[in-house]
Amino acid sequence: MDDEFPIDEPQPHGIQDRATSRAQRRRRTEPRPESSHVKPDEPESVKPARALLEQILQKMGLTHVEVTYLPRSEGEYFEVTGPDLATLIGRHGNTLEALNLVFNNILNLGVRNNRKYFTIDAEGYRARRADHLKNIALVTLERCIREKKPQALDPMLPSERKIIHLALAESPYVRTESEGVEPERHVVVHPR
Repeated sequence: MDDEFPIDEPQPHGIQDRATSRAQRRRRTEPRPESSHVKPDEPESVKPARALLEQILQKMGLTHVEVTYLPRSEGEYFEVTGPDLATLIGRHGNTLEALNLVFNNILNLGVRNNRKYFTIDAEGYRARRADHLKNIALVTLERCIREKKPQALDPMLPSERKIIHLALAESPYVRTESEGVEPERHVVVHPR
């Protein structure tokens, strides 16, 4: 009788378990690319950086991940996908930010000219966070114009402050400055 009803995996109990189960089912049903490590449109100059990132991720205990190279208008990205990436992202993206810093420092060690910088993202965390920060920038812009006084934002990572500065850089109504000392450094939006 056991042969009639095989059980492949335990039933999910919580929200995270259901999301994980959906992701696992999606991975099982999606066709696998011929090579999970190299995309045909990836430049040769990117391959050593990809190999370094994969080696670092393996040393961190993240062995079942896929690294995808993505050229974007704002720079070159490595998107990491796979199970259990919460540890890679860390609290408020701090681990991901630290990994990005260490990775780029190792990659450019001893290089004087033509330094390469990549942004590492995990399951689209940075992309979602960037969209959220752009929305915060626009809400702060409106508040600054309405109240006609400077608006201080919460402390942020350097890469997050940069997103706010860039989002408001072209505005004729406000200017931005970073104030404070790490880890409490934050953006202040001033009316012009």
